[in-house]
Amino acid sequence: MRHPLRNALAPAALALGLAFATPMLAQSGPAAPYTVVESGRGFARLQDAVDAIGSGSGTIRFAPMRFADCAVQTAGEVSYVASVPGQSVLDGVACEGKAALVLRGRAARVEGLVFADIRVPDKNGAGIRLEGGNLAVSQAWFRDSEQGILTGDNPEGTVAIDKSTFTRLGTCEGSGCAHSVYIGNYGALTVTRSRFEAGRGGHYVKSRAARIAVLNSSFDDSAGRGTNYMIDLSDGATGQITGNWFVQGEDKENYSAFIAVAAEHRDHSSEGLVVEGNNARFAPGISRQSAFVANWSNDRLAIGSNTIGNGLIRYEKR
Repeated sequence: MRHPLRNALAPAALALGLAFATPMLAQSGPAAPYTVVESGRGFARLQDAVDAIGSGSGTIRFAPMRFADCAVQTAGEVSYVASVPGQSVLDGVACEGKAALVLRGRAARVEGLVFADIRVPDKNGAGIRLEGGNLAVSQAWFRDSEQGILTGDNPEGTVAIDKSTFTRLGTCEGSGCAHSVYIGNYGALTVTRSRFEAGRGGHYVKSRAARIAVLNSSFDDSAGRGTNYMIDLSDGATGQITGNWFVQGEDKENYSAFIAVAAEHRDHSSEGLVVEGNNARFAPGISRQSAFVANWSNDRLAIGSNTIGNGLIRYEKR
């Protein structure tokens, strides 16, 4: 069956495939690797560009090349934008032993960047570590790292992810598991038109946010290794999970559910959580039973019409 999301992502995947062209040499001045758009100033180090914006607001434009670099944003509102989407790669370097971008300013926007091969001693190496403020991510690719996006807690904050891909992320080698996306106790998480694939442990999306929207995205676990739930709403959440495509693979640490609601705590209401219009099945050749939605809360969910493959139980109260 052809899935429309795959076709929509094909041009982005092609662009991402060009991300590893011959690197440009770092320069200073107008052709420097990083340019603050508002001032036109070029910088050789990402941290210097971030510091130049300071507590204000500004956009940093990335040249199309690999960067063995990282930065910490402690204030202001900063946009990190690839001049050519998919061809600016933050590769293998983490600041503060955390991530390529450590964000604790007022807000951040990330557009068109690639985050690759981020690993740190505590096994939580991420492309983005969000410790404060709001975050919007679009047309980004997170690959071959311990985590894609990892956040702290901010009940008033929001995280939005659109048209992004998460590939070969997650691990359970540390004291706990890392995930493709882990959102702490934030106010809201929105994931739209994004793809999760070939996880290497943990969950694809683990969220403690009070409100959730996962829309028109795909979760392809067919090449996953030692993975768990595709969506884990650990503390419960209201909102909607609609229009998504799920395939569960063979190699699972836990195959008992695709979507888990309040499996750890009931800190947030899940009353009326909408789950409808999704397509869920096992990868070819797999014969087992699993629940599409497993609910540990005492709240009444709004489970609508979903296309469910053989062996899947539509809903299970736990």
